[in-house]
Amino acid sequence: MAKKIKQYKEVELIKLFDLKRLVGNQAHPLLDEWLTCETTLNSNEQYLFDIILTDAKEKIDGWHEEDLKMRFIAFILQIANLSNDEKQYQLYFERVVEATIGEHFLKVKTDFMVAKGILDTPEVPYFHFQEWKRHRDPNGDPVAQLLEALLCAQHINNNGKPLYGCTISGKYWEFFVLTEKTYCISDGYDSTKPHELLQIIAILRKFKEILETRLLD
Repeated sequence: MAKKIKQYKEVELIKLFDLKRLVGNQAHPLLDEWLTCETTLNSNEQYLFDIILTDAKEKIDGWHEEDLKMRFIAFILQIANLSNDEKQYQLYFERVVEATIGEHFLKVKTDFMVAKGILDTPEVPYFHFQEWKRHRDPNGDPVAQLLEALLCAQHINNNGKPLYGCTISGKYWEFFVLTEKTYCISDGYDSTKPHELLQIIAILRKFKEILETRLLD
């Protein structure tokens, strides 16, 4: 018999797994360290940055999920350069992660993940993006879905290392760290403001550094 899949709300996950919720860029040392970063763009990156920023300022409030992904987020990921030439990890889109934690079965589709894997199968997740949709979309709970993905990854990896993630709701980005039973949520970043979009790229690049120096086995 197939296991019944429940769509949890954030507060339900807090209660089920005895989680502690912290908010703010300085709420936890791991989050503070991650977000305290800077970056610069080369001329080609700056050219692309200016194009997508102008487009987003004018149109992002009317974009649907696929518009947001293809016309904006995909280019941010390209500028951030999260890929790994040595194939120590890969980038995966729209993969399902699941785990039974105690008595509770979690299963969620993650929109984008960075993970160690073989061919098209992720095996050790490190980072999840969740919920690429319009900011005013009333359906779903992006924080709860990201939290489910992080809890599944924590259970699957079973190595005591922190998990990282991000939710994107329209133009707003929030970054997350899960360590043991504590999860931390950053302040929101408005991706239509040039200095905040540059900071988003800096944060993604900093994650790559953290991954390659601390998280890889």
